[in-house]
Amino acid sequence: MDPKTRVLIVDEDAAIAKYLASHLSRRNFEVSVASTGQEALRVFRTVDPGLALIDLAMETMNGPELLQRLKQIKPSAAIVVLSADKDPETVFKASKLGADDYLSKPVDAADLDLRIARVFDNQRLYGQVTQFREQVRRQDDFTMLFGASPKMMEIKMTIEQVADTTATVLVRGESGTGKEVVARMIHSESSRGDRPFVKVNCAAIPHELLESELFGYEPGAFTGATRQKLGKFEQANGGTIFLDEVSEMHPALQAKLLHVLQDHEFSRLGGKRDVQVDVRVLAATNKQLERAVEDGVFREDLFYRLNVVTIHIPPLRDRREEVPVFLEYFLGKYSEHYRKQPPKFSEFALSRMMEYAWPGNIRELENLVKRYVIVGNEAQIIRELSTHKPIVTSISTPAANGEALSSSAVNADGTNAEFEMPSLLEIGRRAAMQAEREAIERVLAQTRWNRREAAKILRVSYKALLNKLKLMEEHKKRPQ
Repeated sequence: MDPKTRVLIVDEDAAIAKYLASHLSRRNFEVSVASTGQEALRVFRTVDPGLALIDLAMETMNGPELLQRLKQIKPSAAIVVLSADKDPETVFKASKLGADDYLSKPVDAADLDLRIARVFDNQRLYGQVTQFREQVRRQDDFTMLFGASPKMMEIKMTIEQVADTTATVLVRGESGTGKEVVARMIHSESSRGDRPFVKVNCAAIPHELLESELFGYEPGAFTGATRQKLGKFEQANGGTIFLDEVSEMHPALQAKLLHVLQDHEFSRLGGKRDVQVDVRVLAATNKQLERAVEDGVFREDLFYRLNVVTIHIPPLRDRREEVPVFLEYFLGKYSEHYRKQPPKFSEFALSRMMEYAWPGNIRELENLVKRYVIVGNEAQIIRELSTHKPIVTSISTPAANGEALSSSAVNADGTNAEFEMPSLLEIGRRAAMQAEREAIERVLAQTRWNRREAAKILRVSYKALLNKLKLMEEHKKRPQ
């Protein structure tokens, strides 16, 4: 039994409450007592117990009503009701309202211990089943994200290499590309996979509150801080914390985060001692952190700490072969969710989606399929693609300037613009140049533009790398 488990006893009979409190305190529970319904609600919100023992026959508040309100406040709390009424109908009603067990008065201490142990065993089992279901769902996400594209298979290999280390990983990519799925896969594949995975969106929490959210606080740290609160780092102890949109973190907090990364300890707000944690940090951003460092809004030393391993997720427009796979997956998922069976997308709709730039990436595609399942109007979806977002100019082999080649391009109005098709030799040459440039840029980013180190990794001479960089720079200056 967890010695830190908090228990709330709610009983108007002071003698019974004292007896139960004394017994449970000897069992290493942290016990609070309330004698009225209103006091029970107040104490419940303050101490946040894992277990509550409630007398159903109270005069100050209807017992079943109190049970219902406590379950609304914290559905995960275990509640055992106490009552001298052994009527099966009373037991049934209490169970229907969310009671985890029922104990007749007078309470036998051995029976109480047995019931409490059973309640926590059931909760643990339910948690394991829930976790297993979540793992299955995530595995579907992993399969979807890494199953159809050579670029994503390469990322999957990187994940497998770094997962079972303690290295900090920075996941980069546009909004909606699947950065959180990558972070969850790193955690799932690691030895910490059965430990907590805690996500914090640094952009969604005002910076005035983010410090207490990450590091917690002590009673009296500020007005309204009546009890100790554990921060996300403590909640993730032994597991992984995922700092999404880390570029939005206020500079004042960046120093504290750097301290945690270096020394694995921090102090809560209002705290007088440091708290040690064993937490792996994964971070994600859709911004250019190098530019943020240059602009002085992101600490350079923190950037280097976060950027031990970088995983860059390409946008969906650069891996359009995945579009049909995602469409089929999300169509099946939301057809089942909304209990609707819309027709599959037509070939025309599929071709328009393959041509579309997907500025919102996988998230945008998912939302589009969700709307289609709900509305069932393919024509409306096609109009959205044609009028509200840009259409990409082609669907073929990448060219040397990062654009694509095709025998026909799609104008903004949906008409085709014909141009001369280059030879296969020219397409191959441009594709090779593009691949070479991407490889050089990726390695330079990994080595933080240490060109000598990059040359060793690329297995070319330092002079050859400089010549290639010069050619790349000249090519960028040419009119396209």
